Amino acid sequence: MPHRSNVNASTCQNITFFSHTFTLTHPSVLDLKEIMPSGEVKLIGAWASPFVMRPRVALNLKSVPYEFLQETFGSKSELLLKSNPVHKKIPVLLHADKPVCESNIIVEYIDETWSSSGPSILPSHPYDRAMARFWAAYIDEKWFVALRNFLKAEGEEEKKAVVAQMEEGNALLEKAFIDCSKGKPFFNGDNIGYLDISLGSFLAWLRVTELAASHKLLDEAKTPSLCKWAELFCNDPAVKPVMPETAKLAEFAKKIFAKPQA
Repeated sequence: MPHRSNVNASTCQNITFFSHTFTLTHPSVLDLKEIMPSGEVKLIGAWASPFVMRPRVALNLKSVPYEFLQETFGSKSELLLKSNPVHKKIPVLLHADKPVCESNIIVEYIDETWSSSGPSILPSHPYDRAMARFWAAYIDEKWFVALRNFLKAEGEEEKKAVVAQMEEGNALLEKAFIDCSKGKPFFNGDNIGYLDISLGSFLAWLRVTELAASHKLLDEAKTPSLCKWAELFCNDPAVKPVMPETAKLAEFAKKIFAKPQA
């Protein structure tokens, strides 16, 4: 059964979800009617998905009420298949019954559609936008692949190799943060933006990976800026209600990454 979610909606998708998310302002109902384009907003997703978390954070930043339609792990609803017949994956944003697919595309759509509500999610300067998209692609295509591979790795040597790969990626992202933030709290400057959402959506899964590895992957000695950023991101009012609890997510990870019995 779908449940109704508001700006403070809680929680974040199924193994397909692992392929291919300042002050939070709260306008009055009258204000929302004035700034919101007409049409009901719904989001098809699942609580554990980092990709679903992205549009949830974006909707919260823009103070957009929405209905969260949760998919059941291991199955795909008729609505999902109808709404995303190409990839058959979550998340899917339904705005006035028109589907928008792919997490980063949805975030951009939210930013453009509700441009007058809340801070801009994408950087204003074309070069900064290009850099944010570049690093967002790196996170999905390289960094996250290493994170996922650790949870699937077998044997200590394979795990050590993946940890080394993760640490190399974290060093690149530390430098990217310094370059993009220009001394401000977030990649996007003073407020959470596109790249913050892109990387921040994986922080809960990063914690689960650290537990499994018994090793800190975000190390204050090696990546001090990222560590400080991660704490600020996780405690932001737009993020905290939709960030999965580590213990609950760790149990879920055991289920989806369970080795088949011989």
